[in-house]
This record gives sequence, C-alpha cells and structure tokens, in this order.
Amino acid sequence: MKNDAPNQGDLRKLGELIDDIEVAMLTTRAADNSLVSRPLETLKLDANGELIFFTAANSHKVAELTDDHEVNLAYAHPGEHRYVSVRGRARMDRDADTINELWSPAQKVFFPDGKDDPNLMVLRVQVRDASYWEAGNFVERALDLARGMISDAPGDIGEHGHLEG
Repeated sequence: MKNDAPNQGDLRKLGELIDDIEVAMLTTRAADNSLVSRPLETLKLDANGELIFFTAANSHKVAELTDDHEVNLAYAHPGEHRYVSVRGRARMDRDADTINELWSPAQKVFFPDGKDDPNLMVLRVQVRDASYWEAGNFVERALDLARGMISDAPGDIGEHGHLEG
C-alpha cells in the first residue's frame, strides 16, 4: 500500500497500523438491508484521508454503494495481534491519473484490458474514524493474562484506540 498520510496525527497512525496488511474486508449494505463483506486490496491511503481501491463497475458492491455510501473496512494482522476497523463514506470514479499511479501488472487478472478496461473503477473511502486493537507480542500477553488471573490487578491485554479521519 502506498501511504501518503500526513507525517503526524491520526491519519499517520492509521497508515502505520494498516501499512503491511494487504487486504481489507469491505462491508456494505445490500438491498435487503443485510450487511455484505468482501476482500479488496488497499492500494493507497492519500493525504486527504481517503483509502483507495480498484473495483469492477459491474460488481454488486457498486450497486450497493449507489444506494448507501456508508461502509466499514476491517483489517487484521493475526500474526501481530493487530486489528483495525475503519468507518467511512465511499465514492467511485474513473480518474485516469489515479489508475496510472496505482496500476500494476497483477491487476490484469481482474481487468484484462489493462488500464483502459471499461469495467475498471476507482473506489475511494473517506475515513470518518477508526478503532484499533494491538495486543502485541503473544508471550508478553500470555504472561500479562496469567498475572491478571493470579492477582487482583487487571492484566494488560494490549492497546485499544480511536482515531479521527
């Protein structure tokens, strides 16, 4: 993921938390009001606080986002016990500059006609806010949990925080 978040503040922290997590689960609301999630590769967090993805114009998510622009993105790095939930508002465009900047040969799997594929769209999610959980090193957390079980003091089970978009 390309991280162009500002050098300080909540967006920078968000960029650091998700930088090495390649795929997010995007949740939208279906026509029957149920929630639907699917994986998307995060391509960029820009300086304006937008997470950027490529998507197919003919996908169900595009139809769902036409009716309701509110989304959630879930990121998980189980190996580092790090989890992030991002709330935001989605919009779509076909900005050629963005496509040229973020295009890679691997995208041809999804868009066989390359950058000019008529099905290729840019999906942008303006970050409203995010919550994160970092439990850190498994051994340290296990020791903290054990200490908490044998003492009256609560154990340290990691860090939880809230970030503004």
